[in-house]
Amino acid sequence: MMLAAHGNRIASVRRVAAAPRCLLPLVLSLSIAHAAAAQDLERAAEPATTNPAPTVTQSSDAIRYRVVVDAPSAIADVLATSVDLIRWQDYADMTEDLLDALVRESTGQAKEAAAAVGYFSAAVTVTLDRSQTPVTVTLRVVAGAPTRVTSVHVSIDGPAASDATLGASAIASVQSAWNLRVGDVFTQGAWAAAKLRAVATLAASPYAGARLAASEARVDPENASADLQVTLDSGPPFHIGDIDIQGLSRYTPELVRNFGTLRRGAPFSESTVDDYVRRLLASGYFASVQAKLDIDPEHAQDATLTLSVIESPPKRLEFGLGYSSDTQFRASANYSDVDIDGKGLQFYANARLESKLTSVDLRLVQPPTERGWIDSYSAAVLRTDIEGLVTRTASVSARRQAVDERNTPAFGIGFYVDDQQPSGGEQVSSHALYADAQYTWRRTDDLLSPTRGWMANVQGGAGIPGVSTKGFGRVVAKAAYWLPLARDDSLYLRAEGGAVLANSRDGIPSVFVFRTGGDTTVRGYAFESLGVQQDNAVVGGRYYAVGSAEVTHWFNPTWGIAAFVDAGNATDSLQSFPFRLGYGVGARLRTPIGPFRLDLAYGEHTHEVRVHFSVGLSF
Repeated sequence: MMLAAHGNRIASVRRVAAAPRCLLPLVLSLSIAHAAAAQDLERAAEPATTNPAPTVTQSSDAIRYRVVVDAPSAIADVLATSVDLIRWQDYADMTEDLLDALVRESTGQAKEAAAAVGYFSAAVTVTLDRSQTPVTVTLRVVAGAPTRVTSVHVSIDGPAASDATLGASAIASVQSAWNLRVGDVFTQGAWAAAKLRAVATLAASPYAGARLAASEARVDPENASADLQVTLDSGPPFHIGDIDIQGLSRYTPELVRNFGTLRRGAPFSESTVDDYVRRLLASGYFASVQAKLDIDPEHAQDATLTLSVIESPPKRLEFGLGYSSDTQFRASANYSDVDIDGKGLQFYANARLESKLTSVDLRLVQPPTERGWIDSYSAAVLRTDIEGLVTRTASVSARRQAVDERNTPAFGIGFYVDDQQPSGGEQVSSHALYADAQYTWRRTDDLLSPTRGWMANVQGGAGIPGVSTKGFGRVVAKAAYWLPLARDDSLYLRAEGGAVLANSRDGIPSVFVFRTGGDTTVRGYAFESLGVQQDNAVVGGRYYAVGSAEVTHWFNPTWGIAAFVDAGNATDSLQSFPFRLGYGVGARLRTPIGPFRLDLAYGEHTHEVRVHFSVGLSF
């Protein structure tokens, strides 16, 4: 058997589709009319046959039958939607003639259905038991060996084949993304999906006009094998030209353009455009953003990118109730106005009341500059009551950060006033004028729900002597790594650590020393319960380190189950770092806002089992 597609046409193995139900009365009427005509001709014929054709009865003499399907579960589901004998068993006006016709057709339809899910050598038998009421029809399918892919050849024609810079990377992505591999069961659905994914992968590169040029699946039912050949036509590489923004009334085109990292003449990249769209949606200015590239080959060197936007109402007031396994019950109120001056200046006011944490913060955020910087100014008050330590911190700060999330520098300065009251100890007050800078690298396939790649962040700052209770330095480093182990298994590794550079933590505000433990650090331990024991409280230490390893098995693209081990602690001494272990299992759910995690973890040091849940990346 050979199946092929040429040009833009994609051929399937076999078309397995039932007739539309709206045609059923017409089909039956035609069958009845045909049978009646045949009966009239028989009456005029001489001599009479020994086996005359069955008489077609009216609806008052309709028969009933039921179908018993004896087939593997992999085939049974498609049989139910593809075999008319099964689909029509509840038809009220069924006749003997129609039943016989359905039985005759069922063998071929069942074989086509089995072939669609990879069983090209299936044996089908149909038997009727008319002694029962209703008539029992047994449809038996012996599947045989599933057809498996024995070879795959994916080739790229067009400019990409000779472009050592853009083309080589695009072709490698297509080869890597091909998901119907040698040894896999060959099915119609998997074959069509693999070709669509190959075209989409190439079109996500500068070769945005990529199309399927030809495809062929050579199926050998006797050997249960399939040899696959696919040819893609890359078309020319596209480069960004004008950015045409449609739908603006309140904001200027410059505000929209400044959120992007696209530059005129740069090669098109779907991931870069997706990041741009997501950034605009997250900005608060827009309720909807759609991007479309003009893929006319005549304008490949200067392709117009059209952004169609719908602006959001500038003012918003929200109230919320929630629960976190870290800080427990929570009530919140948030007010925002993203255009308080008519030029895109944003104002945010947020208040949170939680079992262990209370905060109020005010922020002003300017729209991005032409060079891609976002400036923000904030004032905040924070009170925490965690593990016997009560802290009160007030701060004012200014910060500048790049809009690009894949290469993100940021720096700022703030003044902090802090009180700490450990249970059973004395209240300590401190203040600091703190300046810091950091840089984040993100090299993942997806910024919100990564499956492959790495992220890293380094931070450095200092409490400035003379305007701080005590001069000090502070450094933090974080890294995360995602690696697919197999089609349905993945590995996640995380490590982070930090140090306060001072001879002691006395005189350093609590927000700059370290505690750990909880949903996103060391599971199996309460939120920020790992640190330095002082009196009856756990206070922050000058050093901390956290590591985690997690393996997830995915049952489908959305749901999975994970096993993990975490280790970490915070301390004032590096000579004998007291690592605490936590390990357990959890459920995983991929969502549009990042992974949802529900974990059951055991803390080896406390001998306690704790439930943790979180959403999104903590990086």
